[in-house]
Amino acid sequence: MSLEALFQPLTIGSLEIPNRVVMAPLTRARADDRHVPTPLQGEYYAQRADAGLIISEATAVDPLGMGWYRAPGIWSDEMTTAWKGITNRVHEAGGRIYCQLWHMGRLVLPDYIGGQQPIGPSPIAGEGETMAPPPEDYTGGFLPMKPYVVPREMVQADIDQLVAAYGRGASNAQAAGFDGVEIHGANGYIIDQFLQSKTNRRQDGYGGSIDNRVRLLREVIEAVIAKVDPGRVGLRVSPTSERKGMGDADPGALTEAIGRIAQQYGLAYIHLIEPIASGFMEKPVYPVMDRLRAVFSGTIIQNGSFDGPAAGDAISQRKADAISFGRPYIANPDLVARIRHGLPLADANFDYAYIGEEKGYTDYPTVAPAT
Repeated sequence: MSLEALFQPLTIGSLEIPNRVVMAPLTRARADDRHVPTPLQGEYYAQRADAGLIISEATAVDPLGMGWYRAPGIWSDEMTTAWKGITNRVHEAGGRIYCQLWHMGRLVLPDYIGGQQPIGPSPIAGEGETMAPPPEDYTGGFLPMKPYVVPREMVQADIDQLVAAYGRGASNAQAAGFDGVEIHGANGYIIDQFLQSKTNRRQDGYGGSIDNRVRLLREVIEAVIAKVDPGRVGLRVSPTSERKGMGDADPGALTEAIGRIAQQYGLAYIHLIEPIASGFMEKPVYPVMDRLRAVFSGTIIQNGSFDGPAAGDAISQRKADAISFGRPYIANPDLVARIRHGLPLADANFDYAYIGEEKGYTDYPTVAPAT
C-alpha cells in the first residue's frame, strides 16, 4: 500500500506533478566541448519525461565555475537557445523540467579556466582528484585525473559577481522554457563551501557563525527569486556530507538555518541528500530530516539509496514528500513504470555513464508497460 504513495499527485510550490518520482540531477557530459547543450540531451530527457519532475544535470552559471568536461552551461544566449530545444522536447513528451544552477568553486581545475586559480571561500583545497580536460590526441574513453588545487580566497567583488551570475542563470533558464530552477547548494560546490565550517574559515561577514555562513545562500536566493517566482525555485543541500573534504561542526543547526531561509523566501522545495544506506555518499550518523521538517513547511524531496518500496514508505511516514532517483535513471528511462509494476531494473554501463555519445546514454531500452 505504501508504494502507491509514490504515485499520488503533488503540488510543489506552484507546480503540479502527477507522481512523486523525481529524476535527480545527473552530470552526464553530453554537451559540446564549449559547454553548449546538444539535441542528444533533449532525446535523453524526453525519454524520462514520465517522472513527476526532472531536475536537469548541474548547469554552470559562469565560466569560472565550470570544471567538468562537456557539462552544460547557461551563461550565454547560445546556451539558452540550445536549452530551449531541450525543454520543448520534454514538454512535448508531457514532462516537467527544472534547471539546476551550479558553480563548482574550489573544485574547478585551472586547466578548465585558462590557467586561472579557482575561487572559494577560503584557501583550502578539495580532497581527492577530478577529471581534467582531454589531451590534444584524445579519441575517447576515460579522462586523465588531477588533484584539486588551493583556491583563491574570494573578495567582495568575486562574491558580487557570483551572485549576479546566479541571477543571470535564473533569467536564462526562464527564457529557455524551464518550469523552474534548483539552486545547487550541495555536494561540496561553492554554496556548500560557504555553508560548511570545515571549508569556510573566513573572518568577515561571510564566515564564522552560521548566520554569516548562510549569507551567500541568502544573497543567491534573492538574486534568483528576482528573476523566477519563488514558487518555482528549489534548493538542493547536503549538510551532513563530508565528501571531497567537506564537513560541518553542527549539521543539524546548519540545516535549521537553511530551512528557515527557504521558509522566509517561500521556496517551493528543499532537495535533501541524506542517504538511507551508505553508497555514493555515506549514511549520516545523525540525520537532519526531522530538524528540517520542523522549520520548513514546503515540499521536501529526499535523495539517497532509495528503491521503490523504501521511497513509498518514506512518503507514507512523512519523512519526505517526494523521492529523487539518480543512478537508477541512467539505465532505466522507464523507471516510473518499472517501479510501479515491480519490474527489475537494468544495470548501467558505467564505462559510458559520464562520457561519450549515444552509447550508454540514450540507447537503453524500455521494457515496462506504459503507465
